[in-house]
Amino acid sequence: MAQLSFKNRIALNYIITTGLLILVVFSAIYFTVKFTVYKHIDENLMIEINDHLKEIRVENKKVIFMDAEEWEEREHNSVDVNPVFVQFFDLNKKTIEKSPNLKNETLVFHDSVEHYQLFDTKLLNNTIRQIQIPLHIKSKKVGYLIIAMSLSDSSKVLKNLFDTLLIAFPFILVLLFMIARFFAGRSIKPINEIINTSKIITKDNLKARIALPKTRDELFTLSKTINNLLNRIEDAIEREKQFTSDASHELRTPLTVIKGTLEVLIRKPRDNKEYEEKINYCINEVDHLNSLVDQLLLMARFENQKQNINTESVYLNAVVLDVLTLNSEKINTKKMDVIFEAKEDFYIYSDNYLVVTILRNIISNAVKYSNDNGKITIALAKENNRINCTISDNGIGIEKEDLESIMNPFFRSNSTLHSEIKGTGLGLSIVKRMTELLHIKFQIESKIGIGTTVVLVFNEKSTTFESIEEN
Repeated sequence: MAQLSFKNRIALNYIITTGLLILVVFSAIYFTVKFTVYKHIDENLMIEINDHLKEIRVENKKVIFMDAEEWEEREHNSVDVNPVFVQFFDLNKKTIEKSPNLKNETLVFHDSVEHYQLFDTKLLNNTIRQIQIPLHIKSKKVGYLIIAMSLSDSSKVLKNLFDTLLIAFPFILVLLFMIARFFAGRSIKPINEIINTSKIITKDNLKARIALPKTRDELFTLSKTINNLLNRIEDAIEREKQFTSDASHELRTPLTVIKGTLEVLIRKPRDNKEYEEKINYCINEVDHLNSLVDQLLLMARFENQKQNINTESVYLNAVVLDVLTLNSEKINTKKMDVIFEAKEDFYIYSDNYLVVTILRNIISNAVKYSNDNGKITIALAKENNRINCTISDNGIGIEKEDLESIMNPFFRSNSTLHSEIKGTGLGLSIVKRMTELLHIKFQIESKIGIGTTVVLVFNEKSTTFESIEEN
């Protein structure tokens, strides 16, 4: 069986609910009319009973029910319009008198029906409403009175009403289904636009967006959410393309330099000093290439920021000293003054490897971009249950307009003016990713010719050694 479309399912569910409601309303109308009709007939029958009971009298010890002239004058001689049938029985339930409109027919006395009870029965295959009561004169029971009224006209009215409602019901349902389907189609128009937009979106075409509905309802929220998702996907793919392009270029550059140097080297015989110089140059380029590959692998590892974090107690003082030891050769070569300020031992609960990587990148940048005889200050301090790590240098500094861009992969501020300083442009990008992963606040301020200051705020489960022991 074919699956109904969403539009038709909405219309069908609406029709089922509305159909049940209409069925209840139609049933209420029919039974209300029927109740009203029967109530009117029952009231007329009771009036007839009261009238006939008043007409019974005794003359010369004989019970007289109604004069013949009265029979002729009253409506009981007609069977055309709302006929009322009257019949008198003796105590043996034999007919004594009956109204002329009964002609050769007689009303049937029903022993199973209680006196004064109204009920439906048949007369010449026509439905009639009947009541039967005992007759008393001076507290003496003298017979029975049966009065009936034709239900033919009322039955026709009820039948016509029933047929009308029966015919109108499916017609109304079909009409409502078409109307509901039309408005459902208009209501889910944004969904169709979402489908059509999704069909034309590919990895090479991410510019298409869903037109937002004018009404700010759930479909407006859905469309806006999908547009925001498409924006994020487009940004991610653009960043991936840019990263791939930049990585390819950065990898190709040292390889080209190495290849060109070796090609020049083998063109003709050279002395040992020249060979040694060129080989050392190639080794430096290979080291640069290895550093670039390591950083690219590190970027790829934490690209989705869903790697498992190995949390442990990290001794920040020792981490800083270890990183300084790794950079000691460069620090000594540039005769730099490094000051480490920590009034106490600081511990945080985090990933030791990532924290070391963050500090290594920041401190190595401070050393790399500082001038000879420069100064670097590293300070650890506790403030409002948070540990601040401040790393300052008096190096070349960063242009104000480049402060946001330096977080992007492969971006280097004023790289042409300082071509002697080698770098990949990945260090701060890696720092940004890892600080976000560890929920470490990362701030950087810099001025050209004055220097750069980096502040790391360890604010998640960061604590001192004493509080760790208490826990």
